[in-house]
Amino acid sequence: MPADQPQWILDARRAVGLRVRDARVWRDMTQEELAHEAGIDRSSVQRIELGQNDPRLTHLLRIASALHVHVRDLLG
Repeated sequence: MPADQPQWILDARRAVGLRVRDARVWRDMTQEELAHEAGIDRSSVQRIELGQNDPRLTHLLRIASALHVHVRDLLG
């Protein structure tokens, strides 16, 4: 994780990750199931949920579709 990121960006990434995790758990899905439905790697889901990387818009759109939510619900 780059050290030059402002704290508000780090906080926002963590918040997005928590919303992804909450939606996944509410749907009673594992990270593996979400990854499969979204067509991405499980490690990508894990990193997004942990706020460890800047999620690609494509990944967020795929995750939102797999979770049957609008991407804005994940972005807050």
